[in-house]
Amino acid sequence: MRTLILGIDQSGRIIQHDRSSLELLASPGEPLLGAHLSDLVAGPSAADSPLKGLLDAARSGREATAMLALSTRRDDPIDAVVSIQPMRGTDDSISALVIMRMPPPADEQFLDPALMRHALLDDTFRQIGATLDLDQMARGLINIVVPHFCNSAGLVMLESLVGADESPAYPVDGSHLMRRLAVASDDGDPSLDAAFPTGEVLRYPPGTPYTECMETGKPVRTSNVDNDEALQIAETWLRRPVAKLLVGTSMLLLPLDARDTVLGFIVCTRRPGFRPFDAYDTEIGMEFASRAAIFLDNARRYSRERATALTLQRSLLPTGLSAPCSVEVRHRYLPGSQLIEVGGDWYESIPLPGARVALVVGDVAGHGVRAAVTMGRLRTAIQTLAMLELPPAESLQQLNELMRTLGVQEPHFATCCYAVYDAVQGTCEVASAGHLPPLLVRPSGNSEFLDVAPAPPLGIGEGIIHSRTFEIEDGSLFVLYTDGLVESRGKDIDDGLTRLQEVFGAGSADRPVEELCKATLAGAYADQQRDDIAVLIARLSRIDGSQLATWVLPGELTSAGEARGLVSEPLEKWDLASLVPTTQLLVSELVTNAIRYTHGPVTLRLVLERTLTCEIADSSPALPRMRYAARDDESGRGLQIVSQLSLRWGARRTPAGKVVWCEQQFPRGYTPPIPPIPPGT
Repeated sequence: MRTLILGIDQSGRIIQHDRSSLELLASPGEPLLGAHLSDLVAGPSAADSPLKGLLDAARSGREATAMLALSTRRDDPIDAVVSIQPMRGTDDSISALVIMRMPPPADEQFLDPALMRHALLDDTFRQIGATLDLDQMARGLINIVVPHFCNSAGLVMLESLVGADESPAYPVDGSHLMRRLAVASDDGDPSLDAAFPTGEVLRYPPGTPYTECMETGKPVRTSNVDNDEALQIAETWLRRPVAKLLVGTSMLLLPLDARDTVLGFIVCTRRPGFRPFDAYDTEIGMEFASRAAIFLDNARRYSRERATALTLQRSLLPTGLSAPCSVEVRHRYLPGSQLIEVGGDWYESIPLPGARVALVVGDVAGHGVRAAVTMGRLRTAIQTLAMLELPPAESLQQLNELMRTLGVQEPHFATCCYAVYDAVQGTCEVASAGHLPPLLVRPSGNSEFLDVAPAPPLGIGEGIIHSRTFEIEDGSLFVLYTDGLVESRGKDIDDGLTRLQEVFGAGSADRPVEELCKATLAGAYADQQRDDIAVLIARLSRIDGSQLATWVLPGELTSAGEARGLVSEPLEKWDLASLVPTTQLLVSELVTNAIRYTHGPVTLRLVLERTLTCEIADSSPALPRMRYAARDDESGRGLQIVSQLSLRWGARRTPAGKVVWCEQQFPRGYTPPIPPIPPGT
C-alpha cells in the first residue's frame, strides 16, 4: 500500500506535498503546488461529489474519509482511500492534511524485498501455528503469499499424505496423485477457481514444471511462459482454459520438503505487467516454503494420529443395541475427559436365543487410554461369554479370572453388573461384582434399588459371585449406570442415588425411554470434573402369547413323530408354511437326541421373534457335542443336520437340566405378525 500526503489551504489548493506525490500525481513538466484537489480527481466534478464532502468537513473542523478515483501519470485512474484531517496550529496557510492510500502500480509491486520478507516471514507463522487443521492451515498460508508475494497461488499436496495413512508412492513417469488444498488470487478471478478447483484430486502431466518440482525437490522458476509452452501444458492436461491463464505469466514452484519427504509444492504466479520472479524471490520463497512444510507436516501427522485414535476409541463402544421386540433399550455415554472420546465405562445389550437379552454395564478403574484398552478386552470377553450362554454369576466369575490374569503385568480392577432378562418368563437374573445396584421402576411409579448379593470388584477378590432372579412386571424400567452418574467430588453418592430415583418418579414408566436418558444426564455436561458416565435404560415386557407354542412330550421314541405333526399348525398360523418341512426335520432330530440321552418328558417350544427359534428342554445337564460320523456309522449325524439346516444352534444349562435350541431365518420379505407393545406396558 502506497501513502501520499498533501497540505491544502481553505480553498482546497495544494500548498505542500511529498516527493512521491509529485512523481505520481503531477503531469509531466507541470508543478503540483497551486493545483486544486479537484484537478486530481478523475471524471467530472459534481456539487455532491465525495471531494466536496471532504472539503466541507475540513472547513468545519471534522475528519472525513472517502473513496476517490485519482488521475495519475499513467493512463488508468487509481482508486484511493482519501482521508482529510483539519490542522489547528500557528501556520494559518495549511488548513488540512490530505492522506491518500492507494495500491502501488503493477511495475512497482513485489519490488521491495524487505517488505516481502517481512510479510512472509515475520510473525506470520506465529498466527498460522495456532491451528492444526490441514485445510485451514493451507488456506492461511496461501492468503499470506497472495497478495504479498504474487498475484495468484495454489497449494498442492500428495493425496497419499492427505487422504490416507500410507507412505507416498513414487511412480516412474512422475505423475503423482495430488490434491489441491487451497487457491487464491488478488483479483478474485472466477476463471482461476474454475480451472483449478480447491479439493480436486489430480495428476500433473509428465514433463511439466509441476512434475519437475516433485521429482527434484527443488524450486522451478519460469520467467515468462510463452504461448507454445502454455498450450502444451494445457493440452497434455486436457484443460484448454489453462493456457489463457498461464501465457505471459512468471511462475515459481516452491517444494514443500519436510523430514526428507516432498509433501507437495506451492505454485506462485505473477501476471504480465508485474515484475517477474528472480533469484532473490526464489530465496525468500524457499525460506517461506521450508517453514510452511514443517507446519503442514505437523498438521498432517496430528490429523492422522487423531483419526487413528478416534477410530480405535469408537470401535471400543457398541455400534447398536439389540433386544427382543418386546424390550426397548436406550443408552447414553459421556466421557469424563475432553481429550478422548472413550474411557473405562462400557455398556452392552446382547440378544440371546429364546427371546432373552443380556444387559451389561461396567466400569474400569482409572481414566484415559489405558482404562479404555482394558474396557475393550472386557467387552470382547463378555460378548464371548454371552455367546456361550453362561449364567450371569458364572460369566462374572470368568471375567474376574481374566482381570486377575491381566493384573499380573499391570494392576487392574473393574466393577460390573450383568443381567439376563427372559421375555418369555418375565424374569430377570442379576449378578454384580462391586457395582452399584440397578434401579427397577415399576409401572405404578414405585422404584427400588435391587438387592443383589454383593461381591468384590473384578480382579481383586476370590469370593464366589452369586445372582438373584426377580419377577418383572410388564412395562417396568430397568436402569443400569456407572458411579459417574451419581457421584462426583462435590456430590455425595447417597444424594446422587436419591436424585436418580427422583428422575424416575411417578409417571416415568409412561415417558419415552429416550426422554428419560436425556433427563438422567441433565446437569452432567456442565460438570468439568465429572467421571465417565454410562447409562443403560430398558423397558421390559414379555412377548405376546401368540408368539409362543409349547408342548410337553413323553420320553418315548414315538414323540419325535408326534413333534413333527405338532409344529405344522403354529407355522401355518404364522404364515410360515414354507418352513414346515425344515422345521419338522430339525424338531425330529433334536427330540430324538433328547429322548435318547435323558429320562423323563421333554418340552418343545417354538418362539416367533426376530428369528424362528426351536427349543428342546430336558432334565439332563450334559451338553451335546457335534462329532464326526464315519460312513458306516448308523448314528451321530443329527447335530450335523441341525447345523446345516439352521442359522445357528446351541445349548445352555438350566436349573432343571438343559435347553438345546436352533434358529431359522425368515423367508425374504416376510414380516412376523408380532402385536405392538402398548405404551407403558
